[in-house]
Amino acid sequence: MNMAERVELARKLLDEAKGYVRKGEAIQASEKLYKVAEEALKYLSNKYAAEVSQEASKGGRWTTALLFKAAETIADKLGENVRRSWNTAWTLHVEGFHEANLGIGYVTKNMKDVEELVRVAEKETHLA
Repeated sequence: MNMAERVELARKLLDEAKGYVRKGEAIQASEKLYKVAEEALKYLSNKYAAEVSQEASKGGRWTTALLFKAAETIADKLGENVRRSWNTAWTLHVEGFHEANLGIGYVTKNMKDVEELVRVAEKETHLA
């Protein structure tokens, strides 16, 4: 998948997540929002955390440790909102999807952090 396709995928997944939010399906919305953030982060890594992106490519996959390392590296260059957005997405993934502990109100309120990460990635596509 090329880098531009990652941003398109993130936007598509975000639309799907919003659909789950409208239906009140917190578990599915949580997982979609996590995938949105993951794709946006992978896109941003190509430019702002190239060494991490190369490590993922060399290893054949993105690990959790690499995703967190990428978020930290990108945040150092683009601002703390990247780290906050990734941490929100991780919470949604673990507590919202795997543990099914989060209600739709929490998911809805925190969706804005993930949307922010997509906006950052989209802005970067226009700069490329």
